Amino acid sequence: MAEVFLGLGSNIQRYQHMVKALDALAELFAPLRLSPVYESESVGFRGSLFLNMVVSFDTDMALAPLVELLRDIEIRLGRVVGAPKFSPRTLDIDILSYDNLRGNFAGIELPRDEVTYNAFVLRPLSELAPDHCHPVSGKTYRELWAGYASEQKLWPVEFRWPS
Repeated sequence: MAEVFLGLGSNIQRYQHMVKALDALAELFAPLRLSPVYESESVGFRGSLFLNMVVSFDTDMALAPLVELLRDIEIRLGRVVGAPKFSPRTLDIDILSYDNLRGNFAGIELPRDEVTYNAFVLRPLSELAPDHCHPVSGKTYRELWAGYASEQKLWPVEFRWPS
């Protein structure tokens, strides 16, 4: 079994898309472990506020089919294929880590580099898995968050799932 951590984000019909994403993930990978949900400003472009969270689960699914499956969920929930990287989105599902893999696998870099530099990823990850170690730095997510020094702002929001 592989332990997977995903980053979920949405800034178009945010609550609706986050709930639908969790429903889809739970159908396939229950039980899910969930971080608190945070609201944050857009990073890299001017846009409406995002909802972000981290989700974890265990799976026997290999990485390549998991990447395809998550992409299918994004598209099914309205993600526009070929949209600019820094643009509004119905749903963004990023694999943050897959066990302790390090390097490029199935077309993605693991662990995802934004884990250490985006507050909207690191803070929820540090709350969901504070004692897990980052596969490259070896530091715990709690330690990484304690040492985080950026101006990115985020704040917790009320979110209920299942609704």
